[in-house]
Amino acid sequence: MNIGNFLDQILFTLESFFQEIGVYIGSLNFSKIGDILLYNQREPLLFSSGAFLFIFLLFMIGYYCLRNKVDKRLLFITLFSYYFFYKSSGFYFFLLFIVTVSDFYIAKRIANRQYAKLWLALSLLIDLGLLAYFKYTNFFVGMVAQMIGNNFQPWDIFLPVGISFYTFKTISYVVDVYRGKIQPMDKLLDYAFYVSFFPTLLAGPITRATDFGPQIRKPLHISREMFAWGVFFIITGLFKKAVISDYISQNFVDRIFDNPTLFSGGEVLLGLYGYCIQIYCDFSGYSDMAIGIALLLGFKIPMNFNAPLTADSMTDFWRRWHISLSTWIRDYVYISLGGNRKGTLHMYLNQMIAMTACGLWHGASLNFIVWGVLHGALVCLHKFWSQTVMKHDKHYHPTGLRRFFSVFITFHVLCFTWLLFRCKDFEGVGVMIKQMFTKFNPSVLPDVFVGYKYVFLLMAFALLTHWIPDSWQRHCVNLLQKGGVLLSAIAITIVIFIIMQVKSSDIQPFIYFQF
Repeated sequence: MNIGNFLDQILFTLESFFQEIGVYIGSLNFSKIGDILLYNQREPLLFSSGAFLFIFLLFMIGYYCLRNKVDKRLLFITLFSYYFFYKSSGFYFFLLFIVTVSDFYIAKRIANRQYAKLWLALSLLIDLGLLAYFKYTNFFVGMVAQMIGNNFQPWDIFLPVGISFYTFKTISYVVDVYRGKIQPMDKLLDYAFYVSFFPTLLAGPITRATDFGPQIRKPLHISREMFAWGVFFIITGLFKKAVISDYISQNFVDRIFDNPTLFSGGEVLLGLYGYCIQIYCDFSGYSDMAIGIALLLGFKIPMNFNAPLTADSMTDFWRRWHISLSTWIRDYVYISLGGNRKGTLHMYLNQMIAMTACGLWHGASLNFIVWGVLHGALVCLHKFWSQTVMKHDKHYHPTGLRRFFSVFITFHVLCFTWLLFRCKDFEGVGVMIKQMFTKFNPSVLPDVFVGYKYVFLLMAFALLTHWIPDSWQRHCVNLLQKGGVLLSAIAITIVIFIIMQVKSSDIQPFIYFQF
């Protein structure tokens, strides 16, 4: 395809897109408005959906009109955030309201220092109690029933999207008030805004009040640089999720994991590589879009990923992967248990407990617990080898050929641990491993690469972009900044055009919505 034809197709796509919006607006009636307003479990409001783009454009008009009215602007965003949560979990948004109100007033009691530990315990009881009921009841009751020989049928308990994320957000706030790191917020509106802030509500990053709180009542100012970075993150997030992750999932990875015995061991291994890239692009894509949308609203939230597939150890991986969760586990579990203050043995024990908790946070099954235990053991093993045996500094990173082999080994160890994440049970894990080690059959791989060439091109692209210098990102942002709104609109249009070429008929939910 030459450049002229490519530009013609982009312009045609843009024209069709706006025509569809015009038809959509012209056909609005009560039932269509009901579709927009009412909860539909099969159609959550996702960042990567056309419905969100349309609604977000309307939202930004209202947001801009309220730019100089702080209370009304905060209330407007908070109400939209509750609507956004309602569209994903229905009337379970009342859970968000309950923990918000309870922790707001409990934090004020804690700040008075009278019965502070009791108030903290009450807050944890409410927050973790709700999380435990909705997420872990069937798991623990099932385990007890199995031990006593009863046949347990799981209860019909709905898991609200994002409950793990906003629960950790509220816990960090109350604990920080208890530790004296921050003062409790004066207004319930401010705290409700912080907890429910819709870009980070459903799948993080897990923001801290220490970072986010000071931004809440600052005068709204969106610089050209913030706007350019926001557009850049939205574009990269959309591409990661809707192009790379969804395409390789639907066209290769799901087929392998659904019926691994139908494929050779080499294909199964490639499917495992694909899932590693899929889950990275899916989750980091959401985080990128959340960060970009927050920037367009005038708020800065921390990065959640830093090229994790270039990690040279499992310790390094957890410094790069889901950073807001790993630092939360460190600050509120590992350090609360004593960290490394009570000797080496206790440090390893605390590390294991923290990583097991991390695994349990991800899901209510033995798979996730074993996944957490395994990651904890790998982190402890690396620390022992690097710091105790080799006497390296804790910030040591290998260089040259050692780094190459360290990254290569870490990536493959990581891929094998993802089996516990993706397979439904240990039997499925065993089947995948058996296929890889007993039926590799390399002779079929050339045909596989040809048959799934676009899948492997996207996988290779995702891996290669891990090694792009940060300066390249800065150059892209500078270009968007110089080009202004027009260039940003063109860039987003190109991404939408690419998405329309590869998307399936069904919108694919984000993987981390199940956590």
